[in-house]
Amino acid sequence: EHSEALVELTQGVARRLGLDEEQASEVKWMALLHDIGKVGVPDAVLLKPGPLDESEWALMRRHPEIGARIVAEVEGLNHMAPAILADHERWDGQGYPLGLAGEAIPIASRITLACDAYHAMVSDRPYRAAMSHAKAVEELRRNSGTQFDPRVVEALLDVLDAGRRDDQKQ
Repeated sequence: EHSEALVELTQGVARRLGLDEEQASEVKWMALLHDIGKVGVPDAVLLKPGPLDESEWALMRRHPEIGARIVAEVEGLNHMAPAILADHERWDGQGYPLGLAGEAIPIASRITLACDAYHAMVSDRPYRAAMSHAKAVEELRRNSGTQFDPRVVEALLDVLDAGRRDDQKQ
């Protein structure tokens, strides 16, 4: 369910931003593969019902590098390794593992980061209940320009707004 929702959101954002077919395809693959490196993170960390301690966070922070190494070995997907590595980079340069900022972060990574964050916020997690759509939108806006690319946030908000209007028509 998360993967399907993420593909739908990321593709909507890619269209809003006017990405070409090749870029939109990269965004779709990114939505599907961005967390593949979590196969290298122990289940005890992934499924922990409470906050992670420092050593657990260190393990969790390795998943973009693990994912990039995995994808780099797959013919036809190896071009996605840089985007997967940049999965947790932030617009302001405070992300990991490379500390990339702004346009230096692949567009597929920037789109997936914002869409994944939104979907995570409105979904139940082992450690917290889902937040409302309105609260998640507030968080996206608050982190626009720091964690998230402002253009991506605006496009995502447009996609979410259009989806909510469509839901109300039915």
